[in-house]
Amino acid sequence: MYRFNYHKPNDMDGAQQAMADAEDGVYLSGGMTLIPTLKARLASPTDVIDLSGLSLSGIETVDDRVTIGALTLHSEVAAGSDIPSLSNLASTIGDAQVRNRGTIGGSIANSDPGADYPAAVIALGATINTTAGAIEADDFFQGLFETALEPGAIVTSVTFRMPGRAVYEKFPNPASRYAVVGVMVAETNGEVRVGVTGAGPCAYRQQNFEQALTDTFSSAALDGLEVDYTEFNSDIHASAEYRGHLVGVMARRAVAQLT
Repeated sequence: MYRFNYHKPNDMDGAQQAMADAEDGVYLSGGMTLIPTLKARLASPTDVIDLSGLSLSGIETVDDRVTIGALTLHSEVAAGSDIPSLSNLASTIGDAQVRNRGTIGGSIANSDPGADYPAAVIALGATINTTAGAIEADDFFQGLFETALEPGAIVTSVTFRMPGRAVYEKFPNPASRYAVVGVMVAETNGEVRVGVTGAGPCAYRQQNFEQALTDTFSSAALDGLEVDYTEFNSDIHASAEYRGHLVGVMARRAVAQLT
């Protein structure tokens, strides 16, 4: 690790002021990505601003919306969400140690291509609430570790729409449990959305699947549909072409559970 200044503010104003004063600051949430990155000396921020002193955790359900505070742990989402598919997704993240340290806001703000939550953010038409305003799911994830979050802004909570039915299926890396490919299929008030994570640089909607499932909600409706994998990730775990194949497999498995 390189040397850095450590801050632990106890309110939002203090956190944002610490970031504004830093030459090259970074926010720390659960630290599941940042701490290993610092230990490996792959990043050298001048200041680390620990957000754990802020009151940004908890789950609240009002009518057909579920709002989850940004510092809510994966284990808390797994145990306490009123959206079963979201709770199931959270229960598959990493291992018990990761689930009891990692936070939903940190995961979403990081936009790791193999993270699970982004598929749910997309499929459930979530709204990401930040100190600089609300951002809709379709606009949030923009690339590899890139989001629409403004510089210095903090994710405060995520509001999910309560689906009529939804399921998340993933093909996990056997060691890290990251999603090689993960797909959530959700139907909300007649609208079908298919969120995909792990395949490309960031989470996205598989719109030809959505159209097919809107016409006929069955796994057979997805047979023969193409997945453009030309810009998918390719690494030691799976080629871009194989990830393209997995998108179809995971989507069909999800739909089969819902029918």
